[in-house]
Amino acid sequence: MKSVARGGTRWKRFAVVMVPSVAATAAIGVALSQGALAASFSVSGQSFKVTASSLDGKGFAQYGAIDSGKTGAHPVAVVGMKTAEIHDLCQSVVVPVPVFGDVSMTLSAGSNPKNPVEAKTLYIDADDLKADATFENIDIGVAAGDASKGPGIHQGDKADPNSFAQQADSVHFENVQQRAWATTAGTFKLSGLKMSVKKGKHECY
Repeated sequence: MKSVARGGTRWKRFAVVMVPSVAATAAIGVALSQGALAASFSVSGQSFKVTASSLDGKGFAQYGAIDSGKTGAHPVAVVGMKTAEIHDLCQSVVVPVPVFGDVSMTLSAGSNPKNPVEAKTLYIDADDLKADATFENIDIGVAAGDASKGPGIHQGDKADPNSFAQQADSVHFENVQQRAWATTAGTFKLSGLKMSVKKGKHECY
């Protein structure tokens, strides 16, 4: 990992797990009941995929946690943001249906540059991310319980307050590809929401 710079820091393909699994919990319903934050749900063991052309967040923090579910424990990186704007959001989940086969549920929103997806008090549990990232005033190595720039550790998360965490005043992500187990937010605004259900595997990436 490169040395920390106070100010703008840009890391190509930075492996911090982050946001845009946004909005899908409310919009996809049953499909997203397959993944939920360990704080208040037992995850089913089925992840979902998310892409976005860009994301701008304020009040960023990231820490490690464990999601417990029907298939066991899943180590994840939880990302919290006070606010986020997301462009060209796509989220997909493939649900296996006995006899019938796989069914793909896909959500998209925020395709109009003037009307991005908006979220407040956003948390995401994920274990894989690819993106280009720029952080402003980033601190790496703070104790999770002392991270003050983001919304704080989500109530009920299985996270050690003394464990490794990082935080930043703001963050900008481009070309996002993410696999997540859970997402939750205080509010979502989904402009241009579209949802489709198709037989077979039709994922965002």
